[in-house]
Amino acid sequence: MDTSNLRENHYKLILYMETNGYSKHYASLFRSEIRNILSLADSGKITSYADAYKWYQQSGLSKSSVTGKGTMIAAIEKFDLYGLYPDGSIKQTYTPKGAYHELCSEYKAIVDYFAESAHESGKRDSSILTQSHAVAVFLLSLQQQGVARLSDATQGNILSIFIMSGGDVIKGSCLNQIAVVLKTCIPKFPECEKTLLLLPLHRNKRKNIQYLMPEEVTKIKQVLAEEHTGLTLRDKAIGVLAFYTGLRRGDIANLKMESIDWDKDTITVNQQKTEVPLILPLTTIVGNAIYDYIESERPEIDCEYIFITRNRPLRRLQNGTGMPEISSTIMKVAGIRQEGGDRQGFHIFRHHFATTLLGKGIPRPVISSLIGHTSPKSLDTYLFADFPHLKECAISIEHFPMPTQVFSL
Repeated sequence: MDTSNLRENHYKLILYMETNGYSKHYASLFRSEIRNILSLADSGKITSYADAYKWYQQSGLSKSSVTGKGTMIAAIEKFDLYGLYPDGSIKQTYTPKGAYHELCSEYKAIVDYFAESAHESGKRDSSILTQSHAVAVFLLSLQQQGVARLSDATQGNILSIFIMSGGDVIKGSCLNQIAVVLKTCIPKFPECEKTLLLLPLHRNKRKNIQYLMPEEVTKIKQVLAEEHTGLTLRDKAIGVLAFYTGLRRGDIANLKMESIDWDKDTITVNQQKTEVPLILPLTTIVGNAIYDYIESERPEIDCEYIFITRNRPLRRLQNGTGMPEISSTIMKVAGIRQEGGDRQGFHIFRHHFATTLLGKGIPRPVISSLIGHTSPKSLDTYLFADFPHLKECAISIEHFPMPTQVFSL
């Protein structure tokens, strides 16, 4: 178990907790737990976080105490391996079921190297976590076939993981994630290049994207504009930003007080996905919604970010915690998209924003700049819902006569 990162950087976790609303007592418990994990690792009693949890299970502690220890171990592990800080409501307990914990030392080293390299390159934590999990599952599948070294993996070993009996490729979405990890690890693990070449080819299938119907658009506008709908001013402001600017939810969560220039009527965003700066006009409806929230509802807290959580400890609202619930709440209050499988995320607002501009004939480079795309080709996905222009492409059937009975059914 490599404890060097935890040993050198654990103070950052404690400092984060002490400055983000956690009690000093709770932070001290984490500090003690980190010391214990390092001590157990140094003595050779544990070789992983899973071992630390098992050690407590066998220590004679009560079930509730073990659960508490598991909660801290889960948070410490996420910080150590992926650089993730607690989101303010630590509720998860430790479940040593992840593929990573069952990997042999060589395979763990591959995952660790990728995570470290990805962090240094500035990749988002959520992407690192997803890709690390995908490759860990892949490597565990090889290990379960008796392949303990990546250099020993054959094409048959690899294809058996992805190919069904009928010859169709399964788990296609994971292939891209695994390929990213293998490419990253080639400098230190040259055998990854061979493995990369043995992965099955998979053609991505484009799914139909759900879009907002005109009646849904009307209801959303009403909910965001009217008073006494049950929505908080914070949720209204976030909904207005998403609906009228097309901003990604992560960029909305990352807005700071300094992002709004009230004199120049602009919003400046350093996009999380592309890291490309974006300047948008601050329209009246958007500016009023943000101002109302800041002046009438936002808690008095020393935080540079605009949007704050409603539950204590008060802290900035983050992309993965709270934002998805806000979009679902807006849909619920509007009385739309409540059936199973209905798309409720904020991206449907972004999709509506782009397709509306396309339908009005706004040039594609202008739309790309407004929604923060680096290439106009990125708009291709939205063209499938550009109905005003799609209708212009329809071919007349007047030269293909059909029996009148067809239309009388």
